[in-house]
Amino acid sequence: MDYFKAFIVGGLICVIGQILIDKTKLTSGRILVAFVCVGCILGGIGLYKPLVDFAGAGATVPITGFGYNLAKGVMSEVDNAGFLGIFTGGLKSAAGGISAAVVFSFLAALIFEPKGK
Repeated sequence: MDYFKAFIVGGLICVIGQILIDKTKLTSGRILVAFVCVGCILGGIGLYKPLVDFAGAGATVPITGFGYNLAKGVMSEVDNAGFLGIFTGGLKSAAGGISAAVVFSFLAALIFEPKGK
């Protein structure tokens, strides 16, 4: 049942993104930023945590989960380090994902032939 819940929630997030791509003139980059901001805002006000508890990876793997992870890290670090946590918390919580994205992007660029548009 966990896989089903993850599939439904993750799929709904993707459906929202696809509708935005098809029905608006928003670029993919703007949609990406909007999803990160929505995840961050919902995480900051405590509405994304119940979704994560319900759907697991279906809510944490999409880009909205990255925003939630940033908000969660900032809130945690503010509790531990005070005001400085605003600047360090998001980076600490997302460092693994950011590092993996950079490393795997570099490896993909080495293996495949990158082309400009």
